[in-house]
Amino acid sequence: MIEVVALVPAMNSRDTVGATVRALTELGGLSEVVVIDDGSTDDTASVAAAAGATVVLLKRNVGKGGAVAAGVAHRPGADHYLLIDADLGTSAAHAYAIVSPVVDGVAVMSIATFPSTGRSRGFGLVKRAAGAILCGATGRSFAEPLSGQRAVRGESLRSVELAPKFGLEVGLTLDVAARGDEIVEVPVAFE
Repeated sequence: MIEVVALVPAMNSRDTVGATVRALTELGGLSEVVVIDDGSTDDTASVAAAAGATVVLLKRNVGKGGAVAAGVAHRPGADHYLLIDADLGTSAAHAYAIVSPVVDGVAVMSIATFPSTGRSRGFGLVKRAAGAILCGATGRSFAEPLSGQRAVRGESLRSVELAPKFGLEVGLTLDVAARGDEIVEVPVAFE
């Protein structure tokens, strides 16, 4: 059986993590939902556990890259990983759309693109800079270079050094592309 583990880095996310975890656990096709509590000062961990997640508790904030690395260390043998932000709430129910291309062997990594209406397209200068870096290095333009919603083959994620603190998404895209591995972007109705 193919093992797909959802990794949900979370810091002070008590208001959204429960709905996100419930949506993921009801999704089907996931072996486990792991919330990595990245040094929260609220009750993120207990809310996530009550919703059905396994919780990896970090004593201090290590940033998103460090949190994802802790999740991988917790489940080092997974065939595939689904990286999901804790604030997706019930829209996390759409996550299998980014898992399918990886599980089906179409791509080594898939990246979710968000709907273009009804939301900020986010981060302005940072997003443009990330896009320029990726385009310069890969020759390819990415619609959502900073999207935290991704699925990636386990061996690929385990074989790279994840960027500490911030920069996880750009670094991961650069590493996967540098190997010549297929990356696809998938429109998903995340909110």
